[in-house]
Amino acid sequence: MSGIDVGEELGARAAQARALALLRIRSRALAVAILPAAVAVVLFAADAQGHLAGPAWDAVRWTVLGVAVVVLLVTVLVAVSVARARPAMSPTVPVPEEGAPDLYRLVRDLADRLDVPAPSAIALTPDCDSWLEDRTHRALRKGPGASLRKGPGAPVEDADTAPVLVIGSPFLWWMRVAELRAVLAPVVAGTGPSAHPDIAAARRFVRGLDAAIADAAAPGRGPVRGAPLAFAGWVARLLLRACRGHAAEMERCVAAAASMRAQTVDYGLRIAAQEQVGLAYAGWDRLLTRVALPAWRMGRWPSRLDAGVVSALTELSRRDRLADGFALRLGERPACDLLEEPGVADEAASLLAARLFHGGPAECGPGWAPVDWQQYPDEVVDRKWRSEAARLHRVLDTLGVPRASADDPAVPTLARVMEHLSGAGGPGGPGEALAAGIGAAVAREEAEAPGHGGGQGQGGQVQGAAGSGPADDPLDLWGPGPLPLFPLQPPRTGTELLADHVAAMVCCAAVDTAGAAPGLDWLDGPALLVGGERRADLAAPVLSLVEDGDPDPLLSWLAEVGVRSDKPVRLV
Repeated sequence: MSGIDVGEELGARAAQARALALLRIRSRALAVAILPAAVAVVLFAADAQGHLAGPAWDAVRWTVLGVAVVVLLVTVLVAVSVARARPAMSPTVPVPEEGAPDLYRLVRDLADRLDVPAPSAIALTPDCDSWLEDRTHRALRKGPGASLRKGPGAPVEDADTAPVLVIGSPFLWWMRVAELRAVLAPVVAGTGPSAHPDIAAARRFVRGLDAAIADAAAPGRGPVRGAPLAFAGWVARLLLRACRGHAAEMERCVAAAASMRAQTVDYGLRIAAQEQVGLAYAGWDRLLTRVALPAWRMGRWPSRLDAGVVSALTELSRRDRLADGFALRLGERPACDLLEEPGVADEAASLLAARLFHGGPAECGPGWAPVDWQQYPDEVVDRKWRSEAARLHRVLDTLGVPRASADDPAVPTLARVMEHLSGAGGPGGPGEALAAGIGAAVAREEAEAPGHGGGQGQGGQVQGAAGSGPADDPLDLWGPGPLPLFPLQPPRTGTELLADHVAAMVCCAAVDTAGAAPGLDWLDGPALLVGGERRADLAAPVLSLVEDGDPDPLLSWLAEVGVRSDKPVRLV
């Protein structure tokens, strides 16, 4: 037996030992629950045989019987609550086999090479990660996809027992086919330990406890139903606290065993592919925070985020020497070719990303529409600048700041903003009132926005309670919790918002008076193009004006670009 086989065997045995420890906790809890009933049986048996007679023992017997009945009823209540509670399920985009036969074939062949059961289905997640997810709970068994196990030798129950393979959608667009197979090898290898009955039972036990706790904490329940669920959640929390250490160690051992098994498949390529995982994560993070988030805040969601990852990583590779040589990979077949309609999958994953990270609506509407990359500068960048400039002038109006145009006092100009911030409205004066006013206006507009939360983590609510809606709808599985689940940025301060709005006003003036244009930088998001080149030096002069009340750096910048601060600016 090789060292790899020995390591895998040791990891599997350690995982099984931890699983048995978890099951023993379950058995002990059951033993405690039936102990009063066992004592009652003994006492009544002794009375039937003429032992322990007398009024005192009769009172003891009936008291113990009453306690046993109450304990058994409570045990049934807790057991039913745990059994009926719906386990948490990751929001994903289903990938049916008819939509990706090549991808299913790759995963099936990989499982055969690893000699493990194939996953029951494949789904995509808008994140740089991949994992196996058990969806065998009866509330989730109508999930998407068919079993990967085909042929007469495949057991009928595979579709119900095998976990679902969840793949990070950015991987499909950035990685090559061979790299994706190497990255998925240790993940698919995890179906082997998952098939062990003790490990599967232990996982169901832990997931049931976690689901019962979440169910008990759900709001909107009356006292009649809420009190029993709260008690069941308290018991489940005690049991989960006792299980936490064993569960974590079991999962660590399962992962170690799967990693050892996967070393027999594409091990050398997997080392190189892991470098691409880190690169994909860096590009994805920049794309979401710098490019997607401004669009989401404007009520637009980029419909080709995964395709944008390639552009973002290409730009990152051009700027970063650590990513040199990536072009050699681009001649190989991209993993997204394994999908029949990659554009459709990209659009679904992009909408789900907006839902997860911003709290946008599940469907398109008047204030929530898709935007492609060609339309991004006009539909997002220009609209964002002019909306923020309009908000800035509205707040100035509420503060009674006079217009700065001598020709037409009603038109908005950049000079009005600069004079206010550099004069009496500098730091410590009405500049703080301006920042506070903008912050209040932004919060008010985000709160009034229908159906989606803001980028500051103020998400809406998922309509309906857990368990409602079809089980195969990936956007109906999140329960009633607040959205976004994973906000990308913390709340912005008033000073940060003011700087953004002043910069937007400067960009509007540059577009209207100096022939500049809105643009898109794949790593930094909205960009100002002057003469076809990006100007990335605006932030420092704006901060000098906003924080120090010093207009000289910005005046020099405006003179260099040719911007007229006294000319009117078009707003939305």
